[in-house]
Amino acid sequence: MGLEEAFADEPAFVPYVAAGDPSIEASKAYVEALERGGADAIELGLPFSEPIAEGSTIQGAVVRALEAGMTPDRYFAFVEDLDVEVPIVCMTYYNLVYQYTHPETGEQGPRAFARRSAEAGIEGFVVVDLPAEEAGPLREACDEFDQDLVFIVAPTTRGDRLDRMADHVSGYVYVQARLGVTGAREDVSDQTEQSLARVADWSVPKAVGFGIKTGEHAERIVSAGADGVIVGSALVDIIADGHAAGDPTADVADRLEAKARELKAGALAGARAEAEQS
Repeated sequence: MGLEEAFADEPAFVPYVAAGDPSIEASKAYVEALERGGADAIELGLPFSEPIAEGSTIQGAVVRALEAGMTPDRYFAFVEDLDVEVPIVCMTYYNLVYQYTHPETGEQGPRAFARRSAEAGIEGFVVVDLPAEEAGPLREACDEFDQDLVFIVAPTTRGDRLDRMADHVSGYVYVQARLGVTGAREDVSDQTEQSLARVADWSVPKAVGFGIKTGEHAERIVSAGADGVIVGSALVDIIADGHAAGDPTADVADRLEAKARELKAGALAGARAEAEQS
């Protein structure tokens, strides 16, 4: 399944978790629970030691994953070991892409990273700190290995940069609902509709993230015109709380599955509300 296909029939629920948080085996169970809960694609974080775009919740997940021994090569092996059918999107930082060396060919850089990702079954990338102006080498590698390159459009993204993103994007566009770093919020940003309006003529689906916490939030985002919702911190909080409490992996997985069902149901309700409005 390609990334655009994940949005084809209904609004997509796209969860994010960091691979290896809080351990390799637990993380595998959590990713699979999210698929059971209704995920249409999964953004799977490849941990980087300097996650500048992340709030404290996901920073904590990154630390736990790194302490558990997650590396790029272990990440690819992790993906290969997953028992899921939905597309996996690698979310990471460009340093890891640029420095990566393919273990068999010895090639280094974006092409080597894209090749190994394709071998593992990864269908696309969100590279948080990669400017569209410098995305050419990775875009070319994605084209060669039939992968998508997703860009994050912030409320402040305009002009030439927005045009360059439109030229390079594929799969879907990640519409950042608010300024700042990641983290679950108690409300939905009033910047969402304006941000969606600026990419309304793009040919790819529009998925909104940053701050979505509840099924009600998901409903409001989709009813505002989004093709899907991206949720990270609200899920990582469940993992962090379970880890801190020493809860069994199966119990935490059940809570993640239930939260996923809530968020997916909210997205579907938002689509019904939008249809009624039109």
